[in-house]
Amino acid sequence: MWTTACEMIDRAERLHRQFFQPIAAPMPELSWEPPIDIIETDSEILITVALPGVDPDAMKVSVDADGISVVGFRRPSAIPRGSRVHRLEIPYGKFERRIRVQAARLPLDRSELANGCLTLKFSK
Repeated sequence: MWTTACEMIDRAERLHRQFFQPIAAPMPELSWEPPIDIIETDSEILITVALPGVDPDAMKVSVDADGISVVGFRRPSAIPRGSRVHRLEIPYGKFERRIRVQAARLPLDRSELANGCLTLKFSK
């Protein structure tokens, strides 16, 4: 029984070395995509981007011929020393969302960050 257990441990270590080797190539910068809503009326297109806890100075909106880009950074929440983390589901770090819509050909009338959401209003 002891021999079988040692063989299983040896096999597990070989598999671990086989599948978990360090990567020599640089990893691309990780980012997350915030969810969006797109609503169109007869006179406007409204795009809402969910960005809870994002500082307005920590993001950039750009409009070009291909669409709209929202890029920025969300700082992680402070975790009190000595506390236990049960779950972390709200993403933090670099975010980027590329929105391909015809709104890019329309003028951006208003951009507002309120209640954790960025609202972009394009007039038709």
